[in-house]
Amino acid sequence: MTILRRRQTHFVERSISALNEHSNTLAIAATGFGKTVCLSAVVNKQLHNTDKKACVLAHRDELIFQNQHTFRRFSSNDACPLSTSLINAQEKSWAGQVTFAMVPSLSRDSQLRQMPALDLLVIDEAHHAIASSYVRIVDQAKALNPNVRLYGVTASPMRGDGKGLRPLFSNIADQVKMSEVIRDGHLVPPRTFVVDVGTQEELSQIKQTTQDFDMSAVADIMDKDNINDAVVRHWQEKAGDRKTIVFCSTVNHAHHVCQHFISANINAAVIHGGLSTEERKSLLSEFDHGDLQVLLNCFVLTEGFDSQPVSCVVLLRPSSQQSTYIQCVGRGLRTVDPQRYPGVVKRDCIVLDFGTSTLLHGSLEQAVSLEGLSGGRGDAPKKACPSCKAMLPAATHSCSLCGYVWKSEKEEQDRSEASVDFVMTEVDLLNQSLFQWCDLFSDETAYLATGFDAWAGFFYLNGQWYSVGGLKKVPTKVLAVGEKLVCLAAADDWLNEHETEKAAVKSKRWLHQAATQQQLQFLSKRYRHDHSLTRYHASCLLAFKFNKRDIHSTIFREAGVQAA
Repeated sequence: MTILRRRQTHFVERSISALNEHSNTLAIAATGFGKTVCLSAVVNKQLHNTDKKACVLAHRDELIFQNQHTFRRFSSNDACPLSTSLINAQEKSWAGQVTFAMVPSLSRDSQLRQMPALDLLVIDEAHHAIASSYVRIVDQAKALNPNVRLYGVTASPMRGDGKGLRPLFSNIADQVKMSEVIRDGHLVPPRTFVVDVGTQEELSQIKQTTQDFDMSAVADIMDKDNINDAVVRHWQEKAGDRKTIVFCSTVNHAHHVCQHFISANINAAVIHGGLSTEERKSLLSEFDHGDLQVLLNCFVLTEGFDSQPVSCVVLLRPSSQQSTYIQCVGRGLRTVDPQRYPGVVKRDCIVLDFGTSTLLHGSLEQAVSLEGLSGGRGDAPKKACPSCKAMLPAATHSCSLCGYVWKSEKEEQDRSEASVDFVMTEVDLLNQSLFQWCDLFSDETAYLATGFDAWAGFFYLNGQWYSVGGLKKVPTKVLAVGEKLVCLAAADDWLNEHETEKAAVKSKRWLHQAATQQQLQFLSKRYRHDHSLTRYHASCLLAFKFNKRDIHSTIFREAGVQAA
């Protein structure tokens, strides 16, 4: 069972409205929003109670399996869930009403000839959609059914090569920004430090290649012993106890910086494309669950890599594309599942930028255009001098014509949250939740919500918030540890996953009904003469009472303290 968060419901409604109006649409959602659940909802609503067929495309095996699993979980709400099938290197089946297909497999001529007429073609990670392999699939789908609907979802629509998505999509249904996802507690906020080790002026003059800045030129500037020593020293000062990924300009650069970490007795390693699949898996596993603390890479971990314990990102290379910058920083913004990583608490992500990306792009919010980047590729982006209006490289900190000086790097470094414009507050999510969150004891330290089968709560203990959830005949489970907002979001998601909209409606309806006599007889005497006690508040108090022992033992165990 899965129900949508309120913002996800709006996302799905806008997507369907755009599909109905235009027969195609692109929907944009930042990492952590739950776009796979929304994708599943759109497909389900488009095909439910029909004999229509859909295909959901993705470019990697793990994505098609993830999409299929989420879709099955979502459609299990229905009496007659839609059937699914797979097309990848191992399976080749169109038997399901919804087929999840890997693009490299489906784009082959032999597979395209087997494609049936589709009513809906969905493209996950749709910024890849104008690649030739995708275009072949889209063209075949349109040839078989000129009325096929095309739905794309992505977190980052602006491609590194500057090409737009207008050839496939005529409109954008919705855009969920990263700030929304952070405010709702589904990502942790970044704290960005811009560190000038005497290289920013040189880096600002580097020319662009077809895809990015010239990384060999970056390495010539950044890969020096004194700079690598400074990188390790600043990292130790700001983030020495954090799991860290480092983005370098070249593989040699990564190896050299790694040696400086090792010399400082830091457990570090390099991952790169030249390693075998098994070698990469072994390194990622050791980093994710082992003692490896710092993982350095060159163009390997920018997309599709998520290790929840990562709470520091180091940028030793500039990025000419904002999308690449966002992807790099995004590797450290995931919240932590305490079941997978016991004892790991994460409140934010420190970003140490030794290049010019933060100064160049200034924000983690990406401007969106279906037209792509106009004017082709060329020199690094420019900015106007406020004094003489001269056009200069965007990362320049002093004007070579009139001498105007922008805010110094020392001031930038001292601003501990230089690129953060997010304000976290639990008020939004408390109001937006489909469930009513009850302040159990009116002291803002214990909140709980219930449905028909599940309950969830978040509780304050010794300076820390703990989120827990339970089901009938299922032990109480730790959902999140850390900031209040993150714990609220995790508890809300637990109810969304295990309850129904009918249960959510019940929780709101019971707010206007008095507690029943049967409820009151199970509550302490102080509540029996409380005429303001509602049926729902009483229900939450009883859920807490009946699960109190499990809640206490679970939280105390997670906190590492002895239960009273």
